[in-house]
Amino acid sequence: MTTEARTSEPTLGLVSVRLITDDVARLVEFYGHVLDVPGSWLTPDFAELRTSAGTLAIGSTRTVELFAPGSARPADNHTAIVEFLVSDVDAEYERIAQHAEGSDRAHPIDFVTTPTTMPWGNRSLLLRDPDGTLVNLFTPVAPEARETYRR
Repeated sequence: MTTEARTSEPTLGLVSVRLITDDVARLVEFYGHVLDVPGSWLTPDFAELRTSAGTLAIGSTRTVELFAPGSARPADNHTAIVEFLVSDVDAEYERIAQHAEGSDRAHPIDFVTTPTTMPWGNRSLLLRDPDGTLVNLFTPVAPEARETYRR
């Protein structure tokens, strides 16, 4: 561990989270709908959904073999929640639910909770993607929470 003061900005920066799946198109459709952003396909096995804060990458299980065979398993996440800051979680819930009800979606939206105000001051909507990963859309509503996410 060093005790020297840093003189420059850190070189690390979170730029994306990648989800591995057996069905890239299904996850791109889900996240495209939930985030209201289009997927950008780089290959049939890899797509990205770009947000103002970073990128959600969706990769096929076939891509795992290219960089670390056997290191990731699709639909096997029981520890992470992918979170997105939204300006109005109640409006997002209505938009997602209305679109989901009026469509012939092969995979309906699995709402875990409706918008709920959490003790730490965020209003959160929890749902699952088609592979079972938890997704939290949230809006800071308490003054302390709003200050935390002020840009």
